Amino acid sequence: MKKERKELFEWLKAIGLAIAIAFIIRHFLFSTVVVDGESMLPTLNPFDRMVVNKAGFSISGPKRFEIVVFHASKDEDYIKRIIGLPGETVEYKYDQLYINGKPVSEPYLKKYKSELIDPPLTENFTLEEVTGRKRIPKGQVFVMGDNRRISKDSRHIGTVPVSEIMGEAKLVYWPLPEMRMVK
Repeated sequence: MKKERKELFEWLKAIGLAIAIAFIIRHFLFSTVVVDGESMLPTLNPFDRMVVNKAGFSISGPKRFEIVVFHASKDEDYIKRIIGLPGETVEYKYDQLYINGKPVSEPYLKKYKSELIDPPLTENFTLEEVTGRKRIPKGQVFVMGDNRRISKDSRHIGTVPVSEIMGEAKLVYWPLPEMRMVK
């Protein structure tokens, strides 16, 4: 009887340790997300499952063109691409991105734009027109979906506090035949 209790206690310790490790990994290092909707097409497909790197993002901070997951509201998380960084101006003219008045290439959209029957992909706008601010505030970023025509992003919800970003999403792990790293 004593041996059985000891064995049960050892099993409970192992299970408890495994749960604690899983909690730490999920809460501080990595998480998963399911792409909901078509706002990131053609880069991400609806129902793609991705790994979100929390630790790497918190160390490096936001970088232009990273795909990030953030809390858009208490009940909803969005996945979008960082376009503008704190202190910058953002403008689109004739389907061209301008940061601080200088043209910036978006290579991840090149193929998508070339396949459009009725351009432009991105309508003209300035940061001030869509947010009421000339520059992105400190501690915030401007995000957009790759499918610009339907994406609900910073043009609609405003700039996103970096503190609301869960992490960077780079790895699609499901469906298995489409496993890949995204840029």
